[in-house]
Order: sequence, then structure tokens, then C-alpha cells
Amino acid sequence: MKNFYIEEGEGKHKVFLWAVATGDGILVNILGGEKPHLGAVVVSLPRPGLADPSVTSCTTSVLPLPGHKDDEAARPVAELLAKVTGQPVSVAVGMHIHEAKKEDIDKLLHNTRVAADRLLKLLDIE
Repeated sequence: MKNFYIEEGEGKHKVFLWAVATGDGILVNILGGEKPHLGAVVVSLPRPGLADPSVTSCTTSVLPLPGHKDDEAARPVAELLAKVTGQPVSVAVGMHIHEAKKEDIDKLLHNTRVAADRLLKLLDIE
């Protein structure tokens, strides 16, 4: 089992990613903004693509808490990690900025993706 911790961004746009790679799956928590919380959980399972079985795709289950949109950050990370690693992945995300503007959300999503890419490099998978 390997543990990973990544910080990306600054101020209210900073995201914190914690991950555990068990060898049989990857568990990820991503928090950020002004009020970290639990907003959504996503599980993604890799599988052969329907149109082309030689391409890895995934089946994804999304569970956002009522009134939360954190799945917009969690789903892409879960699917990316599942497709690239070939392992099941769970991602829990909670980020909140009071009265966030589109630019705030875009920065949080960008920093989340950069953190996920950094995690892939640490896993020695590209």
C-alpha cells in the first residue's frame, strides 16, 4: 500500500489530494476552497470499451449530496485514474467557495486536474 499527498493552487483555489493505492484499487479524497466538506463520491470501474474492446473504458457511479456539484470534479478524476491504471477507483470530493464565480470554479477544477495528473506521475503511470 502506498500513500500520496498533493497540494495544488493557492489561497481559496488550493486543493488537497490524499490517495491510497492498495494494488487492487485507488482511494482518493480531494478537498479545497474556503469550506472543505463531503460533496460527492464517485466510483469508477475499468472495463473493455463497448465500441472497441481494445480500448479501456469504465463504468462510473456518481453519488452527489443534495445541492452539491462536487461530482463535476470527482467524476473526471475517477474515470481518468480507472482508465489509465486499470484499477477500480473511488473519489470523494468536497470544495466550496462562498458566492463562487465561474472563474473560481474553473480554477478549482483546473487545480484538481493538475493534482490528478501529478498523482499519475507518482504512481509511475502516464
